[in-house]
Amino acid sequence: MTDRPASFRWTRRIFLTLLTAFALTPVLVMLSSSLKPLQDVQGPFRWIPSTVTLRPYLDIWHTVPLGRYLVNSAVVSAGSTVCSVLVAVLAAYAVSRYRFRGRRAFTVTVLSTQMFPGILFLLPLFLLLVGIGNSTGLPLYGSRGGLILTYLTFSLPFSIWLLAGYFDAIPRDLDEAAAVDGCGPVRTLVRVVVPAAVPGIVAVAVYAFMTAWGEVLFASVLTNDTTRTLAVGLQGYATQTDVYWNQVMAASLVVSVPVVAGFLLLQRYLVAGLTAGAVK
Repeated sequence: MTDRPASFRWTRRIFLTLLTAFALTPVLVMLSSSLKPLQDVQGPFRWIPSTVTLRPYLDIWHTVPLGRYLVNSAVVSAGSTVCSVLVAVLAAYAVSRYRFRGRRAFTVTVLSTQMFPGILFLLPLFLLLVGIGNSTGLPLYGSRGGLILTYLTFSLPFSIWLLAGYFDAIPRDLDEAAAVDGCGPVRTLVRVVVPAAVPGIVAVAVYAFMTAWGEVLFASVLTNDTTRTLAVGLQGYATQTDVYWNQVMAASLVVSVPVVAGFLLLQRYLVAGLTAGAVK
């Protein structure tokens, strides 16, 4: 393979440098602002703080119940992720391996739900959760469970589509070999297909988790003071008279660390899963 021209290499380096600077600039602004006293943040911006303080990182836990918001977000995101993966694996396996009446219509319908903005579903979902609670006694509205069910309506369609494409890329010879060994459909799925589809399943899990972690619209309407998530709870740093910008930046950085760390650890699976799903 011949070396690329020097002009191409320099152009790529410049482009990647500019892209990196563009992506990291907001993070550096947040980091700088989180290390300043509030009066410095409200004044002219300086990259290097004249007074460095870690006080905002201590105050964020007392100004608002950030710990409770963090637990709520973790529970809702994890619950939504687990449910999305389980249902998507079963549905995608059926779509990929079986031919049944209405299969294509099901696939198109599932994927077409992604065309509509979420605001259209807000009122119907609100009425649905309230109606189920009134008729069954299950407190879905204002609960973590109700929010998990809400997020499933958005994460499941894409998850099913992505996993169906990934399952299609797995040779059917593996299924036939498992059947010869006496495995039924369920054992074939668990012992053969799922292990071969780990990158796609990880991609679905990351997508479902990120969708639930940063969602604001439904969390602001379908939760209360007890079940409020981080995306909504961060608004508590803004009062009627002031905005604690240094604490907002500090809290944003703190709650982003576990998500970024998890994304970096699972990055290779995510890229492989999305690539295989896009082939379909």
